[in-house]
Amino acid sequence: MAIFGWTVLVLVFFDELLAMAAFGIWGWQHDPRWLLVWLLPLAGMLVWYLFASPKAPAGGTVVRPAAKVVVFSLATLALWDAGHDTWAIVFLVFSVAVNALALLPSIRVLVEQE
Repeated sequence: MAIFGWTVLVLVFFDELLAMAAFGIWGWQHDPRWLLVWLLPLAGMLVWYLFASPKAPAGGTVVRPAAKVVVFSLATLALWDAGHDTWAIVFLVFSVAVNALALLPSIRVLVEQE
């Protein structure tokens, strides 16, 4: 079960990276693209660090899940608005599935051990 748990956690991290890439894709299609392509993913990373990461300084039982919903929802909307409708749906389904699996008690224990 530990291998499955660590696989899920790796997929959660990959999902977070995909969200930042989605912000970059959206930024690339809007002006000033040279600024937004870097600024939006950095803003997403900052929000994730402050509110959604396991050791977030401002995270909590309500704030952490809310921040995750906001970040993944905005990333999905960014892909949709950028014209990648199918990828937006795939990303949303993947995000919901992998984050739901990460809530299983046997997987949450792995996060709490670190």
